[in-house]
Parts: sequence; structure tokens; C-alpha cells
Amino acid sequence: MALYTPAYQPTGDEIAVIKTSKGDIRVQLAGKDAPIHVGNFVELATKGFYDNLKFHRYVPGFVIQGGCPNTRDLDTDQVIAAAGNPFAGLGTGGPGYCIKEEYSTNPNNHHADGALAMARSQNPDSAGSQFYLCLGAQPMLDSGYTVFGQTIEGMDVIAQLRVGDVIEGIEIENAAE
Repeated sequence: MALYTPAYQPTGDEIAVIKTSKGDIRVQLAGKDAPIHVGNFVELATKGFYDNLKFHRYVPGFVIQGGCPNTRDLDTDQVIAAAGNPFAGLGTGGPGYCIKEEYSTNPNNHHADGALAMARSQNPDSAGSQFYLCLGAQPMLDSGYTVFGQTIEGMDVIAQLRVGDVIEGIEIENAAE
């Protein structure tokens, strides 16, 4: 799959407001450290890609993950029923392209509690739309996954999220025109 380079050029001031069925999460995006990931995330959020997707993976004390378009047409109960079934296709969808990894170039690639990072397959350059929020520090992920934001409000919301909870939409504050 061809690598995509987003047209959006981050300023470093962008804040993502992830609106969920459990409340809002505000994340300071790391546009200077991971410009490809932030540019891609801003573009997807702005065009409504994440609207009504569900969180499809929850590992207590590790991560809550969402952004798979294969959850769009499923209701909460269907996502819960399919979670963990490798044949259900949850966690395999993307935007139709991949982006280049930035964990090797990001000087602040630290999976702290509340970090926002991109999920990927075994190929380092396979991230697309799926993201996760860290439930506690996960330093073992620093050398293999790109962190592109840090939660600044809503840690209590993150703690409540589970499989099937809805990403109602993601708004980007301070986005360059």
C-alpha cells in the first residue's frame, strides 16, 4: 500500500477534542514531533472519518483503541459481541492508505498515561486511522509506535471507556486554515 503524506501542515497548537459516549477528551497534538501523524489525524477528523466509530479494543491497564472503520455500521452490542473474534474484522480497517512511522524521529515519543498514539500492523509504516490512548505508562511501546498527542483533559473519561463505546466525533481546535 502506498504511503500517504498529508497536505495538512501542523502548527503544533492543535488540540483534538475526542467526543465520546462517555464524555469529552482533550488532547494536545504533537505537530512538531510527529507532523505526518498529526496531519493525517487532523485531515481524517476534519472530514468526519471518525464520526460514530466505536472503540473495539480494551486491555485494562494498557490501552483503549478505536478508529477502525469496520465498526461504523455496527451498534455497541455488535462490537462487544465481535470483540476478540479474529474473524470479525475489527481492528483491521483503515482509511485506504498508510503513513510513515515517526517513532524513530519523534524526540518526545513517550507512552505516558493518556498518550495518544497510532496502532499499526507488523509493518512499521502501516498506521492509518486506528489510534489508542494509554491506560498508564507503556514505555515498552516507545520504540515501535508513534505517539502524536497527550491528554490534557478527560483522563476520567478515558478510564471509563470500554469496547463498544462510541466516538461521536473529533473536533480540532486551533487548526490552521
